Amino acid sequence: MAGGAPYGAIEDGLIAEQNGRILWAGQRRDAPSFDAQKMIDCEGHWITPGLIDCHTHLVYGGDRAHEFELRLGGATYEEVARAGGGIVSTVRATREANEATLFASADRRLRELMAEGVTTIEIKSGYGLDLQTEAKQLRVARRLGAERDVRVTTTFLGAHALPPEYKDRADAYIDLVAGPMLDAIAAEKLADAVDVFCENIAFSIAQTKRIFEAARAKNLPVKIHAEQLSNLGGAALAASFGALSADHLEYLDDGGAEAMARAGTVAVLLPGAFYFIREKQLPPVDILRRRNVPIALATDCNPGSSPMTSILLALNMACTLFRMTPEEALAGVTRHAARALGLQNDIGTLEAGKSCDLAIWDIERPAELSYRIGANPLFARIRNGQTT
Repeated sequence: MAGGAPYGAIEDGLIAEQNGRILWAGQRRDAPSFDAQKMIDCEGHWITPGLIDCHTHLVYGGDRAHEFELRLGGATYEEVARAGGGIVSTVRATREANEATLFASADRRLRELMAEGVTTIEIKSGYGLDLQTEAKQLRVARRLGAERDVRVTTTFLGAHALPPEYKDRADAYIDLVAGPMLDAIAAEKLADAVDVFCENIAFSIAQTKRIFEAARAKNLPVKIHAEQLSNLGGAALAASFGALSADHLEYLDDGGAEAMARAGTVAVLLPGAFYFIREKQLPPVDILRRRNVPIALATDCNPGSSPMTSILLALNMACTLFRMTPEEALAGVTRHAARALGLQNDIGTLEAGKSCDLAIWDIERPAELSYRIGANPLFARIRNGQTT
């Protein structure tokens, strides 16, 4: 709330833009005099900041629809993996795909998100697990940002899984990720941050720490996939490195939340993955609230556990599955999502000096953005002050 108004709402508001930045935002009656070149009447529609999808794996090859069928037919994860499924199948397809193919498929997914008011998106690598393919994914992500009217931030997730060629040699793979791979990625300026999947089925606390130390040496901020399937203490480790965010967090405890609060690390909850893999352990929203940890939301768009390209559906899932309020959900894809990307000084709220990225909605009240399932009430999308 701002000034006691839910959602920080301003009735009869006015936003002035100049050169892609917000010049003024507030109630019309309080606005200074402007020599406006153009006036746009939003006809009583609601205006929010452009939405931010702060955790995605948007660039990948192939899909896992057949694996979905197998699992619904009763196949276990191990049986699917033995049949060539799981992350190994996505790694194989991503390695085989050229940049043009990856761009075309990711572009389709991106356009679906943009059509729901997304103006900023984070895209991770993590389906190459070798330098050539990780760099290829990140170059495609950079190209999406250059050729589409959307801000793209990129994250190097080389430590997403153990590639088949490093079976039983996890420490040797971490040597590669923290050394030659990160060196090359940083030299080409392909990544804005570094992420690690810290979990029993992925990488240990000690291995995660090694990558974080290498990232810090390159002045790259860190993030973490943590506490999704168990509580290894990954969120607290990430907080000790001043991480931008810790993501998933179903098994986070109070100590981990306290560490995040002290560090200013954002909790990114991913209801699409929770839903798709039929998790039972809810993320500790009450603990996060009590510790005043900012809570962001994202689609986690990926082929294996959250093949979702609807940020509005993520809002509904966060409310229905996690019992977040619609106001919390909207903050989770605006203000707090911006902080999860380290961009809170430029986007996420409607304030003078920030980028004029807006979503204009044909709704009666903001709760509709979380309430309506399968609807898209977007009236207009503004990026850097221009209608797109």
